[in-house]
Order: sequence, then structure tokens, then C-alpha cells
Amino acid sequence: MSDKHTTLALEKLDKSNFGFWVYLMTDLLLFGTLFATYAVLHTATAGGPSAKEIFELPGILAETLILLASSFTVGMALLAAQQRNHRHAAMWLMVTFALGASFLALELHEFKMLVADGHSWRTSAFLSSFFTLVGTHGAHITAGLIWLAVCTWRVMKQGITDNMLRRLTILSLFWHFLDIVWIFIFTYVYLLGAAS
Repeated sequence: MSDKHTTLALEKLDKSNFGFWVYLMTDLLLFGTLFATYAVLHTATAGGPSAKEIFELPGILAETLILLASSFTVGMALLAAQQRNHRHAAMWLMVTFALGASFLALELHEFKMLVADGHSWRTSAFLSSFFTLVGTHGAHITAGLIWLAVCTWRVMKQGITDNMLRRLTILSLFWHFLDIVWIFIFTYVYLLGAAS
């Protein structure tokens, strides 16, 4: 590859990396706003149930462990991709997808049970802010699962190219970001909510 092509490839990489970090910072602002809203409204129950009365920590702990495990597996996928081992990368991506889908299924089950018990987002400002915060995280997990599926398919069909390695690196950063957001949700919404 000529110096000119190498320079153009590096400029493209720098621009896409910069663009991704800008996106991640806007997502950070979004979640910061949702956390601030929840902080203001978490006691506004309108005479309805509080967090302590409706949250079931064993199920939430299972969700947390599953999502943390998926953070490990997406890291393993990236390591395999860096070694240009497309079979191992695809396998770890599939495991990450299965863990992410399991997390999402548990979250949707939690929402379904809350609504079935009469605790929907319409019940109080507390529940409205809860469903918005946790639901936004779930929507990001859904987007991540679609991204994982596409990347897995491309890795299996095309192998590990430089472009795919860049995409997997960005996907890994996105997935780790979602895990960090979940740790804050687990700590602030669920643990502190159950303790108050």
C-alpha cells in the first residue's frame, strides 16, 4: 500500500473514531439527563408503591451478572479478531449475543410483571422515570444486539479485515459503555431503591 493510501486510511479511521466518541458523549449526556430526572422523581410515587416495594433484587442481580459476562465475551471476541481468528471471534460474538438477548428477555419480563401488577409508567412520576431510564438502556441493548448479529454474519462470511476489526473495536466500546450504564442503574435505581 502506498504512503498516500495509508495516510487516507488513517484519516478515515481517525474521523470514524472521532465520530463514534462524539456519539458516545451524546449518549452519556442522554443517560445523565435520565439519571437526573430519576433522581428528582424517585420519591414522587403519588401514593403508589415505592422502589423498595416492587423491585425484586435476585432477578436484577441475575440480569447484572449476565450483562457483565457479556462484557467479558465481547472482549474475547475482540481479542480473537485482533489475532485474525475469525472462527473464535464469531463464536464469542454469538455468545455475547446470547447473553445480551437473555438480559433483554429478563428485563422485558420484569417490565411485563410490573405492568401486570398495576405498576405501569402511568402510575406515578417515579415509575415513569424508571421505565424511561431502564427502557432507554434496553433500547440500546436491542441496537447492540442488531449490531452484533450483523458483525457476526460479516465475520463468518468475510473474515477479519482491517475495516471489520475497526467495527468490532467500536462495537466493543459501545457494549462496555452499556455495561457501565447498567452498573449505575443497578446501583442507583435498584440497590439504593431497595434500601430506602
